[in-house]
Amino acid sequence: MSLRAGDPAEIGGYPLEARLGSGGMGTVFLARTDSGRPVAIKLIHQQYAGDDEFRIRFRQEVAAARRVSGAFTAAVVDAAPDAEQPWMATTYIEGDTLAQRIGASGPLSGTQLRALAVGLTEALRDIHRVGVVHRDLKPSNVVLSPEGPRVIDFGISRAVDQQTLTMTGRVIGTPPFMSPEQLQAPRGVGPRSDVFSLGTLLVYAATGQGPFDADSPYMTAYQVVHEQPALDLVPAALRAVVEPCLAKEPEGRPSADELLVLLRDLPGDLGSSTADGAVGRTSETDTQHDLGTRHDLGTGHEPGAGHDVGTGPDLGTGPDRRRDVPGRRALRRWRPVLAAAVAVAAVGGGLAALTATGAGGGTGGGTGAPGHSAAAPGAPLPAGFKPWRKAVPGGREDIPDELRCLARGDAVFCGGGGVVATRVRTSDGSRAWTAKSPGVPVQGMHLVGATDDTVLGYRFAAEDSPQGPAEEVVALDAVSGRELWSVPSGARSRAVTGRTQDAVVAGSTVVTVDGSNSRFEARDAHSGKLAWTTPFPSGSQCAPVAAGTELHAMCAMNAEVDALEVRHPTLRQVDRASGKLGRPVAVKGPAVLMGVTDGTFVLLRERREGAAAVGYDGVARVDPATRKVTYARLAQTYAGTPGMAGGTVYVSGQSGLVTALDPTTGRKKWSRQTNVEGASGPAAGPGALYFSSATGRVVALSPRDGRSLWTTDPQADGLTGEQGASPRVTVAGRTLIVAAARNTLFAVDALKPPKSG
Repeated sequence: MSLRAGDPAEIGGYPLEARLGSGGMGTVFLARTDSGRPVAIKLIHQQYAGDDEFRIRFRQEVAAARRVSGAFTAAVVDAAPDAEQPWMATTYIEGDTLAQRIGASGPLSGTQLRALAVGLTEALRDIHRVGVVHRDLKPSNVVLSPEGPRVIDFGISRAVDQQTLTMTGRVIGTPPFMSPEQLQAPRGVGPRSDVFSLGTLLVYAATGQGPFDADSPYMTAYQVVHEQPALDLVPAALRAVVEPCLAKEPEGRPSADELLVLLRDLPGDLGSSTADGAVGRTSETDTQHDLGTRHDLGTGHEPGAGHDVGTGPDLGTGPDRRRDVPGRRALRRWRPVLAAAVAVAAVGGGLAALTATGAGGGTGGGTGAPGHSAAAPGAPLPAGFKPWRKAVPGGREDIPDELRCLARGDAVFCGGGGVVATRVRTSDGSRAWTAKSPGVPVQGMHLVGATDDTVLGYRFAAEDSPQGPAEEVVALDAVSGRELWSVPSGARSRAVTGRTQDAVVAGSTVVTVDGSNSRFEARDAHSGKLAWTTPFPSGSQCAPVAAGTELHAMCAMNAEVDALEVRHPTLRQVDRASGKLGRPVAVKGPAVLMGVTDGTFVLLRERREGAAAVGYDGVARVDPATRKVTYARLAQTYAGTPGMAGGTVYVSGQSGLVTALDPTTGRKKWSRQTNVEGASGPAAGPGALYFSSATGRVVALSPRDGRSLWTTDPQADGLTGEQGASPRVTVAGRTLIVAAARNTLFAVDALKPPKSG
């Protein structure tokens, strides 16, 4: 594509000819050397120039790429990692990535498959011989050039004899192609981790799907560590070579040199996969990890010829819609995951309902106080409060998920990750009671909500349970934790609204979807007494939406839900007393419901490229009283995790960039680069907005201009490359309760946060 206004005419003396792609971390340009040889120049965005940690990582990338420049990699031509705006020039490799090739034409077979296997193994041999571990070998980092496969992007590689930059809470990689040790102990990753990744990549090339593919990244990561690979569709000759590469322990795998000997003995024609019509990837999560970084550029997605640029280690570009396909209840659950597993949740999925100010709750107004002041000076702390950190065990030891919480009085109620609900004391983190769920939770589903005397959560049946519903809404006494009642629950909300919220609390009433996904059921939250039932409009699926005490329904036609492409959703008012549905208000989709402000619903409109959601490019406002819908375009497509607070929409990019948007005009209010990658948010407190990642790293920003008030260090091991997670911070006066990976909860004083570093 051609250069744009504002693009430089040259970089480091190399005249630029075209823009190849752009992302959250930088832009890649096509340029020429004096002799006319084409080169690809990665120019890092200016906002990272002052980030010392980023510069160290970029220098490491340049050094690693220089060390491995060879026949099967992109050679470094020039670089200036210490320039005011760092850049690196590499040989331009023309060709599709392996991800693009498989997506367009299906699995490889015969001599093509053998050539790929041998070529990639030779590349790994050369990489390892100079003492470098790639650590992110995946389909989007393999270019199929006319001369053979090339391995690119050493952005997270490291020299074997150096300390890794992967810190606590910053495990980096792509789960379907990561080794067990990379997920469990990333600091100790060695060359045979790359061999494991190569094994998964060859299975993908031969079959169009990975050996551990599952319904969600959680389940994939678990299977990488605990389950045997699915190799039935791999040609027999290749399977015999790939299987030892996928041994759980590194010492059980061959080295690249040993593997090359095995591969050279393979027949010239490996045959093909026996998959029946297997073409491309087979699930939403598969689409996500095939949008991997080409040149490690972060969150943007702007494909270009040759050097395509994707979304970084993207583990959730859109809702995991596969669980909403009829007849696939078994796939609606994710399996347990390990310490460093990915945490991907549905957009805005989380607590009780949309508040009057948006999914984030709170007011979000005011200006940031000076220094570390981020809460009202008079806000009280609980008696005897000291910062604390706790882990809440769930119904199974092997489900280290995340919780989500809400505050009521001196208590915090949390749910998720094998926990129906738990009551935690704000002062010290001790648990008054915990109700556990015996089964495997649905991704992104946490608490339903709470009233003054009742807490409502989700319970999932054990996998070996012969009877009973797979999923229930459970009411618990808020004081004792005693179970009051339960009902089977349907689960198709995410396909309709883009939110994982299959039940809501409106006042003292809880509204659920029945187990057959055919009607709403309203009950008294404490007694469980049925107040009314309302069938969905003919041919439609609906999800409940609560805005304070008001109740609405968002609906979509069955055909669109089944096709996983809801482009014509409707909103209807619901009479709380009778359940009667009002007239539908049509919205141009696909759109994700964000919240309510000034009595109007706010939805972000998704931009899609094929089946993949690549960000948000517009905003819609729906006035249910007048049934008027207004639309505004955004100046650009924003990729990341959206949220809403104080009448403002926020998008948190994978690289830590937070952008504030006016939901009426679509105008950008401000943007701020933070060091909290993959953050969810916002949660609003007096004078501050809080964004946090799965690692427990928190940043407080001023709502007025995005000025950073303070940032904490990570508190748990987890991946930060996710998108779509609901807010992890709960504001309880001056106390912040933060949820992180492995069912970790911790509390800090908003006026005296722990010092970073």
